[in-house]
Amino acid sequence: MPETVPTTTDSPDTASTPATIRWQDGQPFSQQYDDVYFSRDNGLAETRHVFIHHNQLQERWPALQGDHFTIAETGFGTGLNFLCAWQQWLQQAPGHARLHFISCEKHPLSPADLQQALDIWPELKAFSTQLIEQYHCLSAGMHRLIFEQGRVTLTLLIGDASEMLAQLHASVDAWFLDGFAPARNPDMWQPALFSQMARLSHRQTTFATFTSAGMVKRGLQEAGFKVKKVAGHGRKREMLCGCFETGAEPAQSRPQKALVIGAGIAGCASSHALAMRGWQVTLIERHAQVAAEASGNPAGMLYPRLAMQDTVMSRLALGGFLHVLRSLKNLGLSDDDYRQCGLLQLAYDQREAERCRALAQRGLPADIVRRVDADEAGRIAGIPLKQDALHFPHAGWVKPGTLCAAFSQHRNIRLQLSQQVVRIVKHENLWQAWDGETLLDEAPVLILATANNSLGFEPTAHLPLQPVRGQISVAPASAYSRQLQTVLCTDGYISPAIDGHHCMGATFSPDDNGLDIRDEDHMSNLAMLKRMSAELQQSLETAQLQGRAALRVATPDYLPLVGAIMDAGELAANPPKHYSRSPALPYLEGLYINTGHGSKGISQAPLCAELLAAAICGEPLPLDSKAVAALDPNRFLLRKLGLKNLVRGLTSHTDISETGAT
Repeated sequence: MPETVPTTTDSPDTASTPATIRWQDGQPFSQQYDDVYFSRDNGLAETRHVFIHHNQLQERWPALQGDHFTIAETGFGTGLNFLCAWQQWLQQAPGHARLHFISCEKHPLSPADLQQALDIWPELKAFSTQLIEQYHCLSAGMHRLIFEQGRVTLTLLIGDASEMLAQLHASVDAWFLDGFAPARNPDMWQPALFSQMARLSHRQTTFATFTSAGMVKRGLQEAGFKVKKVAGHGRKREMLCGCFETGAEPAQSRPQKALVIGAGIAGCASSHALAMRGWQVTLIERHAQVAAEASGNPAGMLYPRLAMQDTVMSRLALGGFLHVLRSLKNLGLSDDDYRQCGLLQLAYDQREAERCRALAQRGLPADIVRRVDADEAGRIAGIPLKQDALHFPHAGWVKPGTLCAAFSQHRNIRLQLSQQVVRIVKHENLWQAWDGETLLDEAPVLILATANNSLGFEPTAHLPLQPVRGQISVAPASAYSRQLQTVLCTDGYISPAIDGHHCMGATFSPDDNGLDIRDEDHMSNLAMLKRMSAELQQSLETAQLQGRAALRVATPDYLPLVGAIMDAGELAANPPKHYSRSPALPYLEGLYINTGHGSKGISQAPLCAELLAAAICGEPLPLDSKAVAALDPNRFLLRKLGLKNLVRGLTSHTDISETGAT
């Protein structure tokens, strides 16, 4: 695995073109490529022969020394190769190990077509049912689906294979070169694809492909792969397989123990992401319960705040939203704890109306968002509305405290409540958490999820974090308000009745540390509600309003801080040369942070936790390289020191080649 990661600034837009198929003798046939999705003889047997057997997976997996194995595929199609690999993995791999399966797909099948295609293989039904449950809302970009309590992870890259792989940070152990035949799909089988394969491979990486085309053989050889022809499957006389001849050797895994400070949504999700990977995690919280501060509201709204253009912030919002929805399913929360009741983003002024129109033109899948007129919005909401809206059918609400508790209740997490960490120090390769003169715990990895309190620790005192006070209002439901069936949103929100009450808010007061309940903030929330629906506002008993105030924490660019921390003093004293392409930056080895989510913690902190855990473990990252660099916690420090040219190259301090499979 090469040391560098591309700093491509181009990122895929969120529109995707679905597959157009017809059915021939019960099998799917691509109209876009005029080709079959799998062998007419026996697609499952072909998968096992070409990809499982000729990547030597039946021999490699039982003898696996590392803690994870990564497969990358071109052409997800019906998911048959993934399901076959999943089945084989459970049968042969060590119980502690995890399979990462990365697959590119330019034209994803619809859920209905995928279901019909996979019904051909009843022996895979136990796996295909789980896949279809999570296979929805496939906008362009990266989607992470987690199965088997974390033992199997699928990362779908929706878009052009070469472009998506250029944004990927991973170390691949085996390649499934699938997709339609080179003669049918020449745009994929190009030198750019083989170049990305080489970048993402290490010295023990293998590949296999159904084709024996000369241009594929030559392209792989020129990229550094050793290629040989072997017998194909069925009527296919020959196929190609081989291995990568250059690159670094994959190294062994690091010690799997971590401390996490702060049991809000960021800390609980970070703990869970590591615990799912077999790490022993100590989660330390100064309060007597989890979710005691900004994550402690009675309800939080689940939806993505999307921009008119495809930006890092917009991709994080959408990716985080979809990730937390899948997490809720995997955690097994009940209907009392969260509800995907949908959300209407109302066009309450001219600017918002323009945003609604622009978003509708981006081509996002309708199961993510669609534009509706006022009449349809009213039918969805259950009460009359006067504004057009964007409808997010899978959005809704969740009880943050319940979500935090579910994340923290894992057998590998030890929760220590009512313990105040006042100091962190590095001692003999271990990070220590101290309460005065008492050592609370120590581990080689420490994650700070401490919001504005991060400024109280010496290694992170320089971070540009800003406290933002927010107050919600809680009102008893009325006969009229109980008709509300969905979340309404403008510059604030109101939930449908939850346990007989509506939550609305929240105010936004930067640099205000007060936690008192203020009448003027109640009035602000009611004024916001009146802009949505005067009838709804008038139906509530405003004299019975209750409230809750909490501090969120924001950054100057409104993106969170997620990643490894550098030594600010050392960087200032000995800055790298401006012309250095790959300088040795002074990281504080083992120290990480996940904070600065502002009002978006519920919808984006779990994905950031997955990003952090993947980086720590040397696994494929769930976000594109541009997004990862944009979230790096050292970006403001580097810019302040005049080193902004280095910011774009920040992807993950943990070089993924350090911890690959063997």
